Amino acid sequence: MQIGIDSFAAAISDPATGITLSPVERMQHLLEEMELADRVGLDVFGIGEHHRVEFLDSAPVVILAAAATRTKNIRLTSAVTVLSAADPVRVFQEFATLDLISNGRAEIVAGRGSFVESYPLFGLSLEDYDSLFAEKLDLLLAIRENTHVTWSGRHRAPLTGQGVYPRPLQDPLPIWIGVGGTPASFVRAGILGLPLMVAIIGGEPERFRPLVDLYREAGRRAGHPAHRLSVGLHSIGFLADTTKEAADDFYPGYAHTFSEIGKERGWAPTTRKQYDLARGPTGALLVGDAEAVAGKILHVNQVLGGISRITFQMGVSTLPHPKMLRAVEILGTAVKPIVQRELAASVGSE
Repeated sequence: MQIGIDSFAAAISDPATGITLSPVERMQHLLEEMELADRVGLDVFGIGEHHRVEFLDSAPVVILAAAATRTKNIRLTSAVTVLSAADPVRVFQEFATLDLISNGRAEIVAGRGSFVESYPLFGLSLEDYDSLFAEKLDLLLAIRENTHVTWSGRHRAPLTGQGVYPRPLQDPLPIWIGVGGTPASFVRAGILGLPLMVAIIGGEPERFRPLVDLYREAGRRAGHPAHRLSVGLHSIGFLADTTKEAADDFYPGYAHTFSEIGKERGWAPTTRKQYDLARGPTGALLVGDAEAVAGKILHVNQVLGGISRITFQMGVSTLPHPKMLRAVEILGTAVKPIVQRELAASVGSE
């Protein structure tokens, strides 16, 4: 199982301390976190895409390219690329270039995005939310398959054999499908035989098992081998030397961020009781010390029938930089070895 981190480059003031970083400081801190993740042996680092005042990740490939020059082994991915609002030709060119810069470490997680600001920003209609993604994914996969592309659709001018350059070092360039909880999205990924990245930010991960099974069954029926039907999780989490410290440090920013989003979406403000339930043994939040978090990862792996990747979203708000670095360090030097050891032991006992 690969273990890594996702970031949305949050530029929100820390509600516990009042700390407000300049965009320059926040970006430098993010790059330092990515460097450390590489040094402590984490497998992947993803950067999201948002077009909101709270985040600095509207151009994720630029951040990933900066990290590529400061890292050696860690894979660099989007989390997610809002493909519906982008030009697939440009997306492929950007990630192919990243792949060359990073010596073959680039990946794309393509999705529709849980925020919708990019649609009016780029002159698109939310009425086309589904058809935009389906059509642009089709084009992106065609570009991955062929240097010269002949393609036509409803939302973009046709391609009549033009070449798309540069080509990536990896062949094929990895493309995952990022999904929330829509059954049709799971089925589509399975039919296409693409790896699946599931965002689980609330509730109990076990409730996603029927959808994961639906994905695997759709892939099997489409004739794809089981090893191609990988399942990854994007989860909210944080680590510290004790579970109490992790829970107390992470709560203020978590509550602030989700309460603010709740104002837009009609949710009630987040409470400490809800938070503590969510970080309980079967809840979605991966917040605690190394042993506690590793145990939850192993639990989620079991209830979902095996996962190949899990990434932590630790930056839902601005936390003190030393605490973020410590969380990254614990994830790489303590959590990952525990998970690897336990998974190896379980395989050996079968």
